[in-house]
Parts: sequence; structure tokens; C-alpha cells
Amino acid sequence: MRGVVTYDEGAARVLTGNPELADREIKGPVALALVHPTDMTWLMEHMRRAVQVGGLVLAEYRVFRRDGTVRWLLSRGRTYHDQAGQPERSHGILIDITDMRDGGERYVLGTTPTHADPLLQAADMALSLKQLLGSKPAPEVIEAANLLLFRLGCAIARATDQQLQ
Repeated sequence: MRGVVTYDEGAARVLTGNPELADREIKGPVALALVHPTDMTWLMEHMRRAVQVGGLVLAEYRVFRRDGTVRWLLSRGRTYHDQAGQPERSHGILIDITDMRDGGERYVLGTTPTHADPLLQAADMALSLKQLLGSKPAPEVIEAANLLLFRLGCAIARATDQQLQ
């Protein structure tokens, strides 16, 4: 991979603060200019590992808005490798999950909260499993753990959305 990203207008606005960077190749610090400094190091390491291994990528992190408020994003994507096993391209989506978060705790990546809700408990256990596995198991095992976290995140989001209605 060449180490560049191309965002649509919404992603460019949320991640760089400049929607005019949409549909342009961006690299370096500009590409993630609004990511919260506390999340930047682990996010970059998480993304680097995901690009090397390939497969599903899940990350939950904070970004700043122009007015100084903090928003939480769920980033889901996939890195594809060529036949030689080299990273070729990545595609993904961003979801603003600020309003769905429970008490400021992450439910995809981060510290493990304790919840009475079975879905949230399952997400906690899946997170512990992913942390236990680290980056050493086969890529398909990592992908399965990531998929489990993603599916649980989707179920939690649906349940939260139904509760708000």
C-alpha cells in the first residue's frame, strides 16, 4: 500500500476538519488531524496491524469537532491483500456513535465495563477474547474475533436504538 487515504466529504470533515480534502489522496498527520491525542497511538498501531494482517478492522475512538466538543466514532473496514499477500487496498465506513454510548465506556475496543445486559456482557467477553489472542493467531481467528465484536456492536446499537424509540 502507498500509505494514502481517500475520504468522502463526510469522512474528510470528521477526520481532517476540511471537507475540501474529499476525493483527494491524503497522507500523514493530515489524514487523522482531529483524532483525540489519547487515542492516536493505539489507533495507529491497531490500523497498522490490521493492514498487515488483512481482514476486518474495528476501532472505536474520539475525534474533536471544530467547536471543541468530542464525538465518538466506530470505524469498520476491511483491508484486502494481493496474491503475494501484500496490502492492496482498504475500504471502510465511519459511524458516529456518540449518542449510543453508555456512560462514556467503549463497547468495541477499550476498557472492559461490567454490565447486567447480556449483549453488553457478551461484548465484554468478546473484547477480552480479542485482547487475549493479541496478534499471534492465524488471520482467520483474528477475523472471527473481529466479526464477533462487530456483530455484537450492531446488536447493541439496534437494541439501544429501539430503547430510544
